[in-house]
Amino acid sequence: MKYAYFPGCSLKGTGRSYEESLLPVMRILGIELEELRDWNCCGATAYMSVDETKACVLASRNLAIAEKTGHRALVTPCSACYLVLNKTQHYLKEVPAISNGVGKALGAVGLSCHGAMPVRHPLDILLNEVGLDAIKQKVTHPLTGVKIAPYYGCQIVRPYATFDNAYQPTTLDRLCEALGATVAHYPLKTRCCGGSLTGTMPEPGLHCAYQLLKEAVKRGADLLATVCPLCQFNLDGYHDQIAAKWEPVRLPTLYFTQLMGLAFGLAPTQLGLQRHLVPMKPLLPVTA
Repeated sequence: MKYAYFPGCSLKGTGRSYEESLLPVMRILGIELEELRDWNCCGATAYMSVDETKACVLASRNLAIAEKTGHRALVTPCSACYLVLNKTQHYLKEVPAISNGVGKALGAVGLSCHGAMPVRHPLDILLNEVGLDAIKQKVTHPLTGVKIAPYYGCQIVRPYATFDNAYQPTTLDRLCEALGATVAHYPLKTRCCGGSLTGTMPEPGLHCAYQLLKEAVKRGADLLATVCPLCQFNLDGYHDQIAAKWEPVRLPTLYFTQLMGLAFGLAPTQLGLQRHLVPMKPLLPVTA
């Protein structure tokens, strides 16, 4: 299976370990991701609040480039990218003023966007194209004895629940179980991590992350599994500040693709685990 691939900005920077684990895991499962040439920022975060039409132009340029590849779908692992690209496709169909503005902007550089290519998250591909049985067949180092709190964050199932339930998603839960892990009952699985508030309004942002970590500790989890680079950053990077203000709730936060790689027998350094601030190595039964 071959798909167009939009990494987005985070996977080339603070979320580098996400891409480092995503690509080898997908190759093991027979999925080829072809990175878009000359892609640009999806228009997430501040763009949407400043000028929605221009933000949609940024996203539409990526969609237009993806359409030219002729692939069956565009895969993007970042939750913000996934949301914005899907949102833009809806706007192109439903909001004439934005559609007209986007059409003029793209036309000026010889591009057009028809909104015809599905935008899909890797979880969607893994569960609904590859299948859990095929994933289980690749597990050589099951995560037996590891209890995981599956954390989806805000954006991959709301407002566009294209492949899972908006309020009680289960794809990540079922994937973790297929890897041999135990899944903790985690009621905060779709609650916000604080997003960019940690950089602009630190106290409420940190409190969001604290609540998520505290609940995972309460549920006896060994780690949090996430699908979003900003969520991973917030839940991994502020433990000292959280402990100073409230209490220590120190847990590792891994991308689901890193857990897959460990279960497939890949070394931690092949999956970018050395980049995380809270180490995982003592917990997991994998090769060095």
